[in-house]
Amino acid sequence: MSDVRLARPELPKRFYLDVTVVKAEAGGFTTKLDGRGVKTPLRRPLVVPTLPLAERLASEWAAQAERIDPATMALTRFANTVIDGVADDPGAVRKDLAGYVETDMLFYRATYPERLIERQHAIWDPIVAWIEGELGVRFVRAEGVMHVVQAPEAVAAFRARIDAVVDPFAVAALHQMTTLMGSAILALAVADRRLGVDEAWEAAHLEEDWNVAQWGMDAEAAARRTARLADMRIAAEFLDALR
Repeated sequence: MSDVRLARPELPKRFYLDVTVVKAEAGGFTTKLDGRGVKTPLRRPLVVPTLPLAERLASEWAAQAERIDPATMALTRFANTVIDGVADDPGAVRKDLAGYVETDMLFYRATYPERLIERQHAIWDPIVAWIEGELGVRFVRAEGVMHVVQAPEAVAAFRARIDAVVDPFAVAALHQMTTLMGSAILALAVADRRLGVDEAWEAAHLEEDWNVAQWGMDAEAAARRTARLADMRIAAEFLDALR
């Protein structure tokens, strides 16, 4: 039997010299390579809403060496995903985000040990109080994982807050942060600059970090968490560049 080895596909050679950012005809900004516009995988124009974001995408293209490596172009890949997979129907992503009003991790508290409970109160309560003040409602907290029903006015206010985010790029960035942390409230806190990325990430991992302190973390779990944090930082940087 012959020895069949799977080779990694060869990366495409860099085919351009100049990278520029220009205004797009239909609005927004686009990156051009030797005067030619960049396309997404679905052959759509790579156009983003703000100049700072376009400049960051352009810097990724300019940083490519002899070969173009998509693994080093996280912001460009995220923009491609938004344009090809979200822009046509951002309402579906907003609906998923709004659903976190019933399941947001900040509403579900540990039942033991006491020191973990105290830490959740110390870190989470001010964040929940902030969003309650923003929306003018109160959310129900629960002990354990049993589902709790939020008041209709709280649900409506939360959904209205999510529906106010109309830019599909911002919607996608919020969604990525939310799914990575298990909390739309933490994602909104980062978006509103109430919390920094590291603060929000630590708040989302209070219980996990508690368990790690007791039992440790294996290498595979640590690698997964590092990758997820990198995705979190990309989404936050993307959102920041939209301002």
